[in-house]
Amino acid sequence: MEQPLRRHYTPLGEPSKWVRRFADLVPAGRPVLDIACGGGRHSLVFLDRGHEVTAIDKDVEQCEIPGDRHGFTLIGADLEDGSKWPFLGQRFGAVVVANYLHRPLLPALMDALEPGGVLIYETYAMGNENFGRPRNPDHLLNAGELLDVVHGRLWVTAYEDFERPEPKPARIQRICAVLRSP
Repeated sequence: MEQPLRRHYTPLGEPSKWVRRFADLVPAGRPVLDIACGGGRHSLVFLDRGHEVTAIDKDVEQCEIPGDRHGFTLIGADLEDGSKWPFLGQRFGAVVVANYLHRPLLPALMDALEPGGVLIYETYAMGNENFGRPRNPDHLLNAGELLDVVHGRLWVTAYEDFERPEPKPARIQRICAVLRSP
């Protein structure tokens, strides 16, 4: 029997409106990869829609989804330590990334999409250093960077680069893009 999810959301613990907005674009029944999953807020969005989810994070202790939940696989790994990409050759109906940036992974994230697969990506952009963390330019997207990354590879469904006033001011860049079938 599945254990209930511990629900003690804070306003920042709610699933991203961006991720929820585009979740229905993910082909039905296709597996989803949740990068730097944290507490599992986005994994849960897709599990509740009937997708199998593979979630990865350096710190798996923070994930609130029970490890024995049907259709859920949690992997503890540091994606920045130079180790081999753990999903080489695997394809997913969606790759979801929120509040995380490690530029060397960007090509692998797109390679992990199957035809018709959706990249849903949202993180901090240059200018966020004026509002708080992250401040390090290595963790902030340059203007138009997500558009540049997917150009010629994925079809852009939506893109935004803006200053968010609430709940906590931030500079955000986000994209939803689809790998067209050949």
